[in-house]
Amino acid sequence: MKYFKSLITAISLVLFLFPARVNSQIIQPDSADIQQLLQAQLDADIPGILLGIEEYSSAGRQWLAGYDDVQHKTFLNSDQTFRVASVTKTFVAVAILRLWEEGKLRLDDPITKYLCEDHMELLRKGDYDPESITIKHLLNHSSGMADHSHTAAYDVAILRSGYKWTRQRQIEALVEYSKPVGKPGERFSYSDTGYVLLGEVLEKITGLSMGEAIEQLIDFDRLGMKSTSMEAPDGDFSGRRIHQYYQGEDTYLFHPSLDYFGGGGLLSNTADLSHFMLALFNNEIFNDPATLAQMTASVSYAETPAMDYRMGIWKTQIGGLEAWTHTGFWGTQTAYFPELNLSITVNYSSRWKVKGNAPLLEELVKNLQSQQVRH
Repeated sequence: MKYFKSLITAISLVLFLFPARVNSQIIQPDSADIQQLLQAQLDADIPGILLGIEEYSSAGRQWLAGYDDVQHKTFLNSDQTFRVASVTKTFVAVAILRLWEEGKLRLDDPITKYLCEDHMELLRKGDYDPESITIKHLLNHSSGMADHSHTAAYDVAILRSGYKWTRQRQIEALVEYSKPVGKPGERFSYSDTGYVLLGEVLEKITGLSMGEAIEQLIDFDRLGMKSTSMEAPDGDFSGRRIHQYYQGEDTYLFHPSLDYFGGGGLLSNTADLSHFMLALFNNEIFNDPATLAQMTASVSYAETPAMDYRMGIWKTQIGGLEAWTHTGFWGTQTAYFPELNLSITVNYSSRWKVKGNAPLLEELVKNLQSQQVRH
């Protein structure tokens, strides 16, 4: 009986991690159709779009439309990088869970075990109880922490000035301009500051910079992710990074430190992000398949949360299909579709205008389903 119980548990885990997929079907995107979809998204506010699609065990494909630099009328290249902003959180969460696999932290550890004394004192000054906040609380945004990036400290004029932020200054902004939104574990409340603290945890345990820790723990080299890295501390102005716009303003010269220490910070392109999502959900990153189940486990609250957020990723519906996704402030969304075993990444050069998923993704998923052919 004990053997059969173990077998049933193992089968259940496999079914969770490897849901039914349309393995008898191959997606054959119609390039002309996709190009039309991209072109239809362009307007005065959204001058350019980059798109990447990759199906498991097949080479990824890239599309693009529009301008990189509106002022100089230069067009996009498909391999250009962009500030992925909060998509960085998925990488931070995966890196933390890799440390968990290696026994270097426990998810229920209080953050006091890893934060410097100055940062803990700042949190206490802001009426937080760091002894009661765990790694898991930070990962799923249930720490009760507000968000420094949504405070008056992040006035556009300050960002425009090239102000150089530090991790400490971001925590100070949290304390100076906001109050706790609840007790740890009580409710979901999205917090960039929580992931800024997770960045510090990575650095404390590994002795590396956050970017180096992420790169090594996820093993970018093995995955062939040659276009993903932390932006240089004073910015990447090599010409490979695209111009990204906010309310019509070119943010190219905004200092990268505004979103650098865990809530954001990575540069990537559509090919790398799509490949990363496929690798993650096909168990090519974690040592133990059960770690993905831990990352994607649902969280229950008394109050229904604004999004079905797990650890560094959330579950949603796109084009009628279940998807695992994350978005980034400047106009990025990457998503994995279990039913198709396929990932899609889109980068708008400016934030899309509707709430929720990138409009292109909704249309694209429906288009791809119509393009399926059976062997």
